[in-house]
Amino acid sequence: MLEELSEALGAAGRGWHRLQTGAIAAWSAAAEPLARHVVDASPAADWRCGGTWFVGLDALPNAADGTIGGVEFPWKDIGFKSVPLHLAQLSVIRGGYPRRDDREDEKAFRFRVLRDAAHLDGLLPIGPEKRRMVREPHGWILGLPLNRADAGASPLVVWEGSHRVMGAALRDAFSGQSGDLENVDITGAYQAARKQVFDLCPRVELPGKPGEAVILHRHMIHGVAPWAEGAEAEAPGRMVAYFRPMLPSVADWVWGGG
Repeated sequence: MLEELSEALGAAGRGWHRLQTGAIAAWSAAAEPLARHVVDASPAADWRCGGTWFVGLDALPNAADGTIGGVEFPWKDIGFKSVPLHLAQLSVIRGGYPRRDDREDEKAFRFRVLRDAAHLDGLLPIGPEKRRMVREPHGWILGLPLNRADAGASPLVVWEGSHRVMGAALRDAFSGQSGDLENVDITGAYQAARKQVFDLCPRVELPGKPGEAVILHRHMIHGVAPWAEGAEAEAPGRMVAYFRPMLPSVADWVWGGG
């Protein structure tokens, strides 16, 4: 499994890998009722995009080893060694996504609609000018669907092979830099590389179902598709748990293996 995963995510691979096992299904089944309770108990203010997206950062009450509801996290099945995990993000999308609200200007909203709000995890907008800096250097991205949803119910979107384009751009941007790498402004390099990704890399939708897991390379450009007309999902909406465990440093995130 580890060899297959490395081949799919690595420099010569497509940057993502999907698998389905009984252990993943057991974990998702244990997580689903707890996740639904969290979402149902959350105030309306926690929903963005006109009430169609529950961001759900650090929302799932899993243990540091990933155990939830007495069910162990399926480390062996996904091909990673056990590392300490944060509380999973619960990303929940409802029909009608995205809708405009006052948290987003017209330009950002158009980008969400036309480009799936494509982004690279780990970068944060810093300061009044929102300059992009690497403040959350993660090792990988793992998504675990928790309930059933149609393929058109705002699936995850990736730009296949984008990790290679972004990885090269990031290594160039950080070349010769020293000291506090988390304070290096890479806004221009990031935006130019993302534009290149749109020109060169195929956009691929990755709908999922309980019992599956999708793993993304840490440098992969990804986003969420608008909700397709007629698509349906189980309550409270298309729900996915995401893990992004942190690496020790920005240098590991930029130059680390894979």
